[in-house]
Amino acid sequence: MKRFSIIAAALLAGSCSSGGAGDDGRAEIYLQRFFGECGAEYGSATDVSKVEGECGIITAMINKFNAQNPDVRVSSNVVAWPGYPQLSAQMAAKDPPDLVTMHTGVISDYAAEGLLEPVEPYLREAGIAPAALTEASRSAVTIGGRLYGLPFDTHGGLFHINTKLFAEAGLMKNGKPVLPTSPEEMLAQARQFTERTGKPYLIQSLVGDNAYAARNVYTYMLAQNAVLFPDAHHIKLQTPQAERIVDFFRGITASGVSTRNQDTPAAIASFMSGEGGIYPTGTWMIGQFEAEANTPGRPLYHSYTVYPYPRLWGQDVSYVSGHAWVVPKRERTPEQRRAIARFFRFIAAHNYDWTRTGHLPAFKSVVESPAFKALPHRVNIAPVATTGRPLPGGVQRQNAIEGLVGEEVAAAFNGQKSTKQALAAAERRVNELLAQTD
Repeated sequence: MKRFSIIAAALLAGSCSSGGAGDDGRAEIYLQRFFGECGAEYGSATDVSKVEGECGIITAMINKFNAQNPDVRVSSNVVAWPGYPQLSAQMAAKDPPDLVTMHTGVISDYAAEGLLEPVEPYLREAGIAPAALTEASRSAVTIGGRLYGLPFDTHGGLFHINTKLFAEAGLMKNGKPVLPTSPEEMLAQARQFTERTGKPYLIQSLVGDNAYAARNVYTYMLAQNAVLFPDAHHIKLQTPQAERIVDFFRGITASGVSTRNQDTPAAIASFMSGEGGIYPTGTWMIGQFEAEANTPGRPLYHSYTVYPYPRLWGQDVSYVSGHAWVVPKRERTPEQRRAIARFFRFIAAHNYDWTRTGHLPAFKSVVESPAFKALPHRVNIAPVATTGRPLPGGVQRQNAIEGLVGEEVAAAFNGQKSTKQALAAAERRVNELLAQTD
């Protein structure tokens, strides 16, 4: 719905009022985030280097900020993923948090309603130059030439690879997997892999995972310089570029070199059990797969690596999204605004710590740093910080669009619809949705 059912949701809204200063005179800012709740394990942790995972790292970071800034108090509320129904309710009640974690693909929904502040004033106060951000992260928070969030990371799809099976298939060279450079080469390598290993080359989660199918279309359309959105209210999918992508992955699925009828948990289990060569999924799985690769006796032991999507058409481009810190509009004291800027400065200074989750850095200096390059596989995937492209910032309802495109395209990949039927249906459904936006 056009405004996320904000008015109805307001009836459920709770108060998160921040009065500016507490009884002890400290500036108070109210932060709302997802990434899970792990207070029992990390509730008092302040050494960020000794915690793991998204929840542990963000919890320790906030704890450390409070410990290092005694004149500021950041109180946190952890919401169930993704947290937007609660946020919309709080905004409708005119009582939003001061800081919120948000997927960059959602920012346009709130910015279009005038519910977010541009963050350039906070960045200036924090001493953060927009030019310090990677191209992928900066473009993901830019709408109409303004920045509506401090990027926290870049994330997207990668090729997670079982190197033991690739070696068995004769697809390793100088210790690295041989990846295709064209659709024809990918199909030939897939057939060679399956013939020699008896296992599928590609593990696909095509049941209930619309993001995977949409990610393939977005990535390879952007690589071909196809115009996905001629304007903010229309998508264009009935094109030769889209047809060749869908036809190809439809053929991969039908040819017997891919898994079929798997949802995401099944696909993850298949990859970790050594039941396939490549599992295309996100940056966020690096940590879990690397742990498997370092556990003796596990199928992935010393048999895992990861690379960006290979260039099959056009240029080296990857569709990406990311996380950002946004500032909802509300009245604030000068002390609170300075506190937000200080928090931004702290987050920027600790961007490396966050990259241990598997996500790519938001800052160029971190991408280029020896510490980041020393993390497992990061040298392999670092180019995505440059080649990554989000959808145009002015396009609203990006999450819903991904669901619609993914649903229709997955039906084509699975052979349930023809390529033309799927693309026509996806285009129609998305344009009907976008017609409801301003």
